[in-house]
Amino acid sequence: MELLSTNVKSKVLREGTLLLYGTCVEAEASEVFREFSKGRIPLSVCLEKEHMDKVGFKIATIIMTSDPKEITVLTMDGSPHCLQLHLAAEQAKRIAKSEVNVRHFVIEEGKLVEISQDAVETARHLSQIQKLLEKGKSASF
Repeated sequence: MELLSTNVKSKVLREGTLLLYGTCVEAEASEVFREFSKGRIPLSVCLEKEHMDKVGFKIATIIMTSDPKEITVLTMDGSPHCLQLHLAAEQAKRIAKSEVNVRHFVIEEGKLVEISQDAVETARHLSQIQKLLEKGKSASF
């Protein structure tokens, strides 16, 4: 299902375990996607096509009206557009004043990597990343 064309009060979403994923995941890592989506309600979105604000508002409204058990975000690593989906999910949780568990995963070189909420929060602050890099904690690209 597409995130933006799914009714926020759909009975499919109510108290469900949601998987928000970048549309490119299905094409680029179909096996990982197939396994990872088991037991979750997959909702696709492409942040190259849609504005982050519209996506975040939709997620916040789903949180407030459908009370999901958990939200998992899955994207390809390294895409600035996909990064926005992680940021939008965390912002939506704040807006909805919800305690819903939001988990973050990326696919890097065909492997699934769990990303902490702290990492997602830090990604919003380039000055913090710069400080980390200056302390010698640089990532290898």
